[in-house]
Formats: sequence, structure tokens, C-alpha cells
Amino acid sequence: MAITADHIRTTLGDYLDEHPEEKDSLAPVVELLDAGADLTSRKEFRGHATAGAILAGPDGRILHIHHLALDKWLLPGGHLEPQDETLLDAARRELTEETGIPTETVTPISDRPVHIDVHPIPANDAKGEPDHQHVDFRFLFRTTADVRQLQTEEVTDAAWRDVDTLGDDRLRHRVAQALR
Repeated sequence: MAITADHIRTTLGDYLDEHPEEKDSLAPVVELLDAGADLTSRKEFRGHATAGAILAGPDGRILHIHHLALDKWLLPGGHLEPQDETLLDAARRELTEETGIPTETVTPISDRPVHIDVHPIPANDAKGEPDHQHVDFRFLFRTTADVRQLQTEEVTDAAWRDVDTLGDDRLRHRVAQALR
């Protein structure tokens, strides 16, 4: 069964219960859900959900990928697919697709996101997409495996980097705390 608006709302609500200091910054997401926006559809350009994976290796370093279209180093992740049953499933699937790391070697730290990030995505004329927002539900995982086969249509490289290289202060603090 595909991810539903109710699942997104519940996940967001559970996250905000744990992190009430983010209620104001995530209020636009709640407003989109209240307005009936289908955050599971990548055609919802006011904002749609994506799922991200923060993957920690045995030494505590975090896997980054070099994204082809955006020409940036990012954390693995991407759009939801109809076969995804939960946002956590989507994050794990994206991680496996982009890096070739088998799902059975990846263990989630929690079934709740460690971070929810809303960020702008530039227009992509080739895909007919205007500027839009991604609501990225980020989950923290551990693994003992290494990168195998990169998804070369989207990813050009992968690198393990120290936690302190994570660009978002809140994310960096939460990941460091969870890995202690």
C-alpha cells in the first residue's frame, strides 16, 4: 500500500511532539496537508514529500553522494514511489538504489525521522518542473557495508565524511547525539 497523507501527517505530528521548537518552521507543511495537498505526488509543486537517508558507517562517518542534476554533495534520498509503504521504507529504498548498499545491511536508528527539512528545488525544464519545495523526511541508519554500485543516472560519486561536515546545525547535532 502506498504512502498516504495520513501517514505523512502522523509522522509529522510525532516528529513535532518530539521537537515542538520546529512547529513554526513546519507550519506551512501542516497548512498544505490541511488544504488537501497531495504531498505524495511529485506534481504537487507547492511542496511534496521526499525521503532522505543519513547513513553512518562503523566509524561514525556519514555517507554523502554527489548528485548529478544538482551538481552538489548531498545525503542519499529522493521522491516517493507507489511501492513505498512508509517514509522510512522510501528512505531505505532510495539509499539502496543510489548506492547499491543492500537493505538487509542497513538498520534504522528509529522509525521516526531524525530531521525534517524543507528546501527549495530549482526549476528543471527538461522534466517540465517549476521551482518547488521538497519536504525531506530524513531517517538515520547504521551499516557495516560499503558503497557497491552507484546509480549513475543520478549519482556521480560517494564519500564517507565526518559528522561535523553536515551543513545543517540541527541535523549535525541530532546525528552526533544519536550516534554516541
